[in-house]
Amino acid sequence: MKKTLKLMHPLLVNGQEMTELDYDAEEINAVQYSIACQRSAAISKSNQSVTVKFRENDNSLHMYLGFMAIIAVNPQIDITDLERIKGTDVLNIADIGQVFILRISGAGLPQSNSDVQSETTQEPSTQA
Repeated sequence: MKKTLKLMHPLLVNGQEMTELDYDAEEINAVQYSIACQRSAAISKSNQSVTVKFRENDNSLHMYLGFMAIIAVNPQIDITDLERIKGTDVLNIADIGQVFILRISGAGLPQSNSDVQSETTQEPSTQA
């Protein structure tokens, strides 16, 4: 679902000052996901410390996925434009990617029916 991010620090793109960016994480395609992973890994490699990262806690991956959610609906914006974003705008964009990774919106998750009892659920052994 397309949403709009209001920037605290305007971004200059192709000579135009942007104060808002539309984005839609559901429009991120496989190539964009791979690019986000590659760019995140490149940042990790440039870091001297060796760490194991999982996508759920990889902040640079979240940021690049946020960038891809913006690019998905704004193809005229280049990733190098977005890499100039600063301040809390960076965190807000990373939040977009984190929501995507954690599937907080529920998109793509199987729906559960709480009215139907699971076959593996046993009846309580004590009476109320």
